[in-house]
Amino acid sequence: MTRVPKLTDALLTLDNRVATLTFNRHDLRNALTGSQLIDDIVTTTNWVNHCDDVSVLVMTGAGSAFSAGGNIRDMANRGGDFAGDVAECADRYRKGIQRIPLALQEVEVPIIAAVNGPAIGAGFDLANMADIRIASENAKFGETFLNLGIIPGDGGAWFMQRLIGYQRAFELTLTGRIIDAAEARELGIVLEVVPAEELLGAANAMASRIASQPPKATRLTKRLMKMAPRMELKDFLDVCANFQGMCHNEPEHLEAVNRMLEAMAKK
Repeated sequence: MTRVPKLTDALLTLDNRVATLTFNRHDLRNALTGSQLIDDIVTTTNWVNHCDDVSVLVMTGAGSAFSAGGNIRDMANRGGDFAGDVAECADRYRKGIQRIPLALQEVEVPIIAAVNGPAIGAGFDLANMADIRIASENAKFGETFLNLGIIPGDGGAWFMQRLIGYQRAFELTLTGRIIDAAEARELGIVLEVVPAEELLGAANAMASRIASQPPKATRLTKRLMKMAPRMELKDFLDVCANFQGMCHNEPEHLEAVNRMLEAMAKK
């Protein structure tokens, strides 16, 4: 049986190749600062990348919120991650919340964000770091940094414009307005909106469908999807050729082909 790491402020489970990470600081609306959630997320990503029994990672929040982002009380008090002069504060960002985008960007399996409630500020950015977002009807999204006189210090401006384009990302970031789940779907931020009681079921159905695919090919395919935007076509095709050679020499490929042939024979 695969050992799941013990976390401090989050819960982690593994079932049928689907790992589910639940942010469990509902008393803080799952704020990423002022809690141990940063460490928990980074620990989970490292475990996922080294655990061959995981094919999909689902992230969600306990309680009413997905994540409120930064701890505003700490901001008001110039404490916690927001203490110190310019150099000290910058160093805290690098050693603190900026570890999340770097870690999630390196995750080898598909990530699904099941957004159960408000995803605000860094919480919104966290959702945008996933590959797929499914939202509850209770979900709200807001790139609210400018409302507090700060910038998206966790890389949110990098992720959002790649998701929905520069102009729409610019408008949401510069106005700091909060949008509901329906508008998030219209903008292409979320793939699907479902009733609150159906959220985890919908996320798990998608995760299970992906997890049923050959696991090594799934990880290679995600790597290709991440590589494609930053590579020239000829270089990308060279990588595809090498990855394909790897796939053709894996037992899971022959197993999948034989299953397909058996299914065709029954028709």
